[in-house]
Amino acid sequence: MTMTMQRRDTLDVAAIKADFPILNQVEPGREPLAFLDSAASSQKPRSVIDAVSDYYATSNANIHRGVYRLSERATARYEEARHIVADFIGTTDPDTCVFVRNTTEAINLVAQSWGRANLKRGDLIVVTEMEHHSNLVPWHLIAGQTGARIEAVPLLGDQTLDLEAYGRLLEQGPKLVAVTHVSNGTGVINDVARITAEAHRARAVVLIDAAQSAPHLPIDVAAIGCDFLAFSGHKMLGPMGSGVLYGKRELLDAMPPFMGGGGMIRKVSATSSTYADVPARFEAGTPAVGDAVGLGAAVEYLNEVGLDRIQAHEKALLGYAMERLDTVPGLTQLGPRDLSHRSGVVSFTLEGGHPHDVAAILDEGNVAVRAGHHCNQPLMDSLGINATTRASFYLYNSEADVDRLVAGLNRVNELFG
Repeated sequence: MTMTMQRRDTLDVAAIKADFPILNQVEPGREPLAFLDSAASSQKPRSVIDAVSDYYATSNANIHRGVYRLSERATARYEEARHIVADFIGTTDPDTCVFVRNTTEAINLVAQSWGRANLKRGDLIVVTEMEHHSNLVPWHLIAGQTGARIEAVPLLGDQTLDLEAYGRLLEQGPKLVAVTHVSNGTGVINDVARITAEAHRARAVVLIDAAQSAPHLPIDVAAIGCDFLAFSGHKMLGPMGSGVLYGKRELLDAMPPFMGGGGMIRKVSATSSTYADVPARFEAGTPAVGDAVGLGAAVEYLNEVGLDRIQAHEKALLGYAMERLDTVPGLTQLGPRDLSHRSGVVSFTLEGGHPHDVAAILDEGNVAVRAGHHCNQPLMDSLGINATTRASFYLYNSEADVDRLVAGLNRVNELFG
């Protein structure tokens, strides 16, 4: 990796950006790419691309069952990635980290495995109005199967959680609390350690959607105290198709399999099966070994840069962006103004311009942003709007990217009069 630091607390963004091939493409007649959609999916550094390529070039084989050296090497690289991920999130037991395709699969695994075994008619599942659909629809499905019911924590005027309302829901004795660590719609950071502690006092199990936090904030599952935590590799410099479910050992050991097939069994007859220990119990079939190896490389890159430095960089960039966006006529920003409650996401509406039109015009200047409801329809409903434009920042973004965003928005205003 060629990344270097300018000062202890700042990033050399130019050097970091040089590590990302897609950000250095030259397209005739277009400005360089200002990529402001990392909340959807981040770009990949050369070290991750090379790790995946090297795996397929030197180590590709089916894992765990082969006794030949190539298979053993592939197995070693897969399990090494699991250890890297475990260290990254603060667990000393790598077997509590199950490899999945993404956060969505991880949450569905918990819903269908833990949920089917533990939820019954009338049981309460607590979610929030800021959840991504991937932390809502799986619970809708399991509620339909078990007869459980769902209540949502409402939002305050600044789009933060109404924790007094949360406390009242906890008085009803929920079986599960499912909450996002960071909102993908507004960038609001939730105090998940507090939310978890209060849920545990009410004897509820807690699942944290860390899809938007694991790429940007230091994660420590022991300090949070959560029972489950889910995140995706593709949002944190890793390959698409890589993700992790963390679960407390005693919960995972008690859960039935999510899917059946090869690799997750202990013994099979024509009429019955017994199942392997975790994590194999939840990794049926041939896994995406190369993607797991790539995720391990992504974590190593993030560790070398430092999550604390990434967070500080994004916070400074967010503050700069919020100030600059305040100068754009007709623009309304969502979320609290207090940066201590925000991650590197800014979501906004522009008077007279539909978010899709705004994003299309920005793309003419090679500024990539997101437009739509961001799989956050309950959040949009609570705000009384259908969609927003969203810019999201990462370690490879700079103030120059923000300036191009603002210039593009001023052009939108000129076009729309």
